[in-house]
Amino acid sequence: MSKKNTVLSLVFIVILAAAAGFFCFPQYLNQGISWFDQKTNLSVPKVPESEFRMGLDLKGGVRLEYRADLSKVDSKDRSSAMEGLRDVIERRINIFGVAEPQITVSGADRLVVEIPGEQDIEKAKTWIGKTPWLEFWEQRDQAEMDRINAKIKEIQGLGATSTMEEIQKISDWQLAFESPYKATELNGSYFKKASLAFDQNNNEPIIEIEFNSDGAKIFEDVTGRNVGKTLAILLDQESIIDTNGDGKIDSTDMYAPNVMTKISNGKAEITGEKDVNVAKTLVSRLNQGALPVQIGEPASESKIGPTLGKVSLDDTLKAGLLGFLLIIIFMVLYYRLPGLLASLALVLYLVFLLAIFKLISVTLTLAGIGGVILSIGMAVDANVLIFTRMQEEIAKGKSFSQSIEEGFNRAWPAIRDGNATTLLVGFILLFLGTSFVKGFATTLNIGILLSMFSAIVVTRSLLRMFAGTRLEKIIWLWK
Repeated sequence: MSKKNTVLSLVFIVILAAAAGFFCFPQYLNQGISWFDQKTNLSVPKVPESEFRMGLDLKGGVRLEYRADLSKVDSKDRSSAMEGLRDVIERRINIFGVAEPQITVSGADRLVVEIPGEQDIEKAKTWIGKTPWLEFWEQRDQAEMDRINAKIKEIQGLGATSTMEEIQKISDWQLAFESPYKATELNGSYFKKASLAFDQNNNEPIIEIEFNSDGAKIFEDVTGRNVGKTLAILLDQESIIDTNGDGKIDSTDMYAPNVMTKISNGKAEITGEKDVNVAKTLVSRLNQGALPVQIGEPASESKIGPTLGKVSLDDTLKAGLLGFLLIIIFMVLYYRLPGLLASLALVLYLVFLLAIFKLISVTLTLAGIGGVILSIGMAVDANVLIFTRMQEEIAKGKSFSQSIEEGFNRAWPAIRDGNATTLLVGFILLFLGTSFVKGFATTLNIGILLSMFSAIVVTRSLLRMFAGTRLEKIIWLWK
């Protein structure tokens, strides 16, 4: 590579590193922008600020691990069953406004729920509940509705200021709070599947539902006695979808399609929904509620205080910083100028790595930070191999430029093989490990890939800058 191209590549790397640094820590850039605005009376827009995504062990919170009962699920459907269960639990927790819950499927039958910032285990367990349950409710008969309406009028006669104690003095006062629908014997255990189709005439979505053989018989009875009426569909005793558009799924919603005729084959079509996205959501909710997956009580539960997380983070960062400084001192003392250049490359490596973590929203845990520290060691190892090979070439009497190229070329096979085997182990941990192990594997793999770029591209470009200069002749700087 020519000297001009080397300079251009280094300028590009420095500019990219500066942009990455401001992306990681925009508050410093915004302070400069504020100072500039005050001096010039301008209004330069500031960079949006966001924090790194911290894991449960650093932010504190609750971690629950459930074991699902997959004994009634075919082996080919178990993966989709667990994903559906994960989606339902995530929807439940999000209803309560919990920030960034981490819900993952671990192994074949484990569901791990991490709720950052929450310290009440029992409250978290209440949010999650048990198995998602799909139900079909029919309208009450007229005699029941007359009794309900009569009781409502009787309570209204007490006046708007009546207390609950006064209401409870009325016999059968509970009738006034009954739903116009009542549960049938038809539920998600009989449900086979739901799918999305389209009307060939007007291209409107059609929701096709199907029950198993036992469910088909019950469905026939239910539809037979409700012809001309509506049949409400509920998930966890709530509406299966937000039907009134208020952004919440609760008892004020009621998805209740009309029953046009008695259905005897266990298959039906729900029509009239013109929004394709709503229809897709309905299909998803129906299939989720049909999952024969029981989760019961958590197999394990733990609570991590935010203070413990902060102390652990501070101690880990101090240890990592101390280790990084010791690496720099060793590299400079042992390899002199190449060691100094390698240390500079490592600093750029850390800036790029943090920017990637923030860009793709990597959840940083203590194990993940351990992966970062290990990847720094891998980056140093690559530089050691390169410098050792380069010194051997200089000792043979080759020119400085030739020694650089030969050093990199001869060190590359060892760097490639060492990093490839570590990456292989990292990917195995990523796909087979638990959540904390996956955090370690994720940061380690990203760090290793970036460390190779740091050693092969950045360090190489920095060394090439000294080719043809006076410093090239000072042999003790390089040997």
